[in-house]
Amino acid sequence: MDHDVKPPSGVDPNVPSIARVYDYWLGGKDNFAADREMGDRVKAVVPEMPLMAYHNRLFLGRVVRFLAGEAGIGRFLDLGAGLPTMENVHEVAQKARPEAEVVYVDNDPVALAHARALLATTGNTHVVGGDLYHPEPILAEVDALVGLDRPVAVMMLAMLHFMPDEDAHRTVRTVMDAMPSGSYLVISHIGDTPQLREAARFYSASGTGAVLRSPERIAEFLDGLELVPPGVVPLTDWRPDESVPALDRMAGLAAICGVGRKL
Repeated sequence: MDHDVKPPSGVDPNVPSIARVYDYWLGGKDNFAADREMGDRVKAVVPEMPLMAYHNRLFLGRVVRFLAGEAGIGRFLDLGAGLPTMENVHEVAQKARPEAEVVYVDNDPVALAHARALLATTGNTHVVGGDLYHPEPILAEVDALVGLDRPVAVMMLAMLHFMPDEDAHRTVRTVMDAMPSGSYLVISHIGDTPQLREAARFYSASGTGAVLRSPERIAEFLDGLELVPPGVVPLTDWRPDESVPALDRMAGLAAICGVGRKL
C-alpha cells in the first residue's frame, strides 16, 4: 500500500496485521510498512514462508473444487479469510457450483473493507466481521444470512496456529457443533520445526502469539470427524497438483492440512 494512502478508520498502520503480512507474501499491495517489516523478518529465518503462503492458496483451490464438485457442498464458511487474493473461495466454488453461497469472516478492518468492496455485486457471497475467540455471534449471523440447515464446508486455513490450545479447540468444537451432519472442516496449520519456532518468536514479540503444533496435535482438531483421504498430511500432499514442480512443492512440507466430514 502506498505510503500516501490513508488507512481505514480505526486501523493503526504501525501495528502489523496477520492478514496484511500474508497479503505482502503473496505479492499484494494492501499492506503497510510495519507489515512488510514483519514479513521480511520472518522471511529472513524462513525463506520459504512466502512460498508456503502460496501453497496454502493452492490447497484452498484444490479442496474447494473437491467440496463444491465431488462432495456436492453448496455453502462455505471461511473463518479468518484475510484479504481477497488469488483463488478466493467464492470464485472457485461458484465455478463448480454457480449457486454456491459463501460467507467470509475476519476481524481485520482492512480485510473487511476490501472484501466488502470486492463482493458488493456478488449476491451469493457475504462478509461478516467477528472475533473467532467468540464464535457464537458469528454463527448466529451466518445462520441468518444463509442458514445452517444444510451441510456447510467450514474453512480454517492458516489461522488455528494463532490461537492457544484451549481457545482453538473451543472454537472448533463450537463451530462444528453448530453444523449439520454432512458438513466438512478444512484446516491448514504450520508445523513445528526449529526455523518456524524462530519465526513464531517474531509474531509473539508483535503481540500476535503463534502456536506451533506437531502433525499429531494438528490432527486432534479433526477428532470425531471422518477423515477425507489422504488424511492429515503435508500441505502439498493433499490431492497434489502434479503440474507444480517438485522443488517448489518442498516449501509446503512444513505445513499440515486435513479435511474431515461430520457424520
